[in-house]
Amino acid sequence: MSESVLSAWIGRSEEVHDHLSLTLLQRIAATLGEPAPQAGGALPPLWQWCFFQPAVVEAGLGGDGHPARGGFLPPADNRNRMWAGGRIEFHQPLRAGADAKRISTILKVEEKHGRTGALLFVTVQHDYLQDGELAIREEQDIVYREPSPPKLATGAALPEGDWQEPVTPSPTLLFRYSAVTFNGHRIHYDWPYVTEIEGYPGLVVHGPLIATLNLRAFCRANPQARLRRFAYRGLRPLIAPQNFVVGGRRSGTGEAELWAGNGDGIAQQAEVQFD
Repeated sequence: MSESVLSAWIGRSEEVHDHLSLTLLQRIAATLGEPAPQAGGALPPLWQWCFFQPAVVEAGLGGDGHPARGGFLPPADNRNRMWAGGRIEFHQPLRAGADAKRISTILKVEEKHGRTGALLFVTVQHDYLQDGELAIREEQDIVYREPSPPKLATGAALPEGDWQEPVTPSPTLLFRYSAVTFNGHRIHYDWPYVTEIEGYPGLVVHGPLIATLNLRAFCRANPQARLRRFAYRGLRPLIAPQNFVVGGRRSGTGEAELWAGNGDGIAQQAEVQFD
């Protein structure tokens, strides 16, 4: 794809309105084993990902289960899509049981070439607003890669942390998280597709789910911390139902390093800034 075609997508914007439904919040809470926030209460960190999703009919989906490309996001035919990471600023909590909106803008579209072939990187900024005030600002990194064998291990041992929580990524957990986020990506629930078409050895744990569990573990270990920024990056997939851990350690005043992984090494790295 030429640079002129790619650059035409930069600056595109869309606005999505949603109601932070108490019913959906109860389902998210049940999926994650958490208490549900009451009306007017603060949404737990990263639960905004369960809202503002486009209600695309099945005929409008691509072969991988994602909405067909070439709408808001640029086309990337015959490539596999991955949520690679992102950066989030927390200004104030979103409140349960109230209306909110998300304004999304494409900041960057860039073609690169790596060891596995051509890679298309797309960075999208999401502004989440409630009552006209900015609550969360997020930059999401999406990468489209040519089909190639997935990297399943880094070989590096997990660091020693100040806290650690075990996670069992059952197929039920993956299915329910796909449901509450209205995520049709077939690598998370469709065994024949993920193993035969995309070449993974099993169902893939959602990157956003890993990040949510990782940040939750930080908040449990540091209950007085007030989140300011969270940055995370996927290094390799985690495959269900193999257990993994989320953990971390304080790295300085108001800073912490987080990770998720198992015996095959780190799968996701993250940094937190807090008061």
